Amino acid sequence: MAKKSVASLQTGSKRLTKAIKMVKSPKSGAYTFVEQIMAPEAVNDFLNKK
Repeated sequence: MAKKSVASLQTGSKRLTKAIKMVKSPKSGAYTFVEQIMAPEAVNDFLNKK
């Protein structure tokens, strides 16, 4: 299950995006949020990866 929350971040000449996805822990069954700052082109790969 993925939650897509994207915010554009600009630092100098680089354009970055912060992506957040919700991941279910196999051990406890609880959900946690994983955040990562990356290039906008890599967001879909990050969200589709399990």
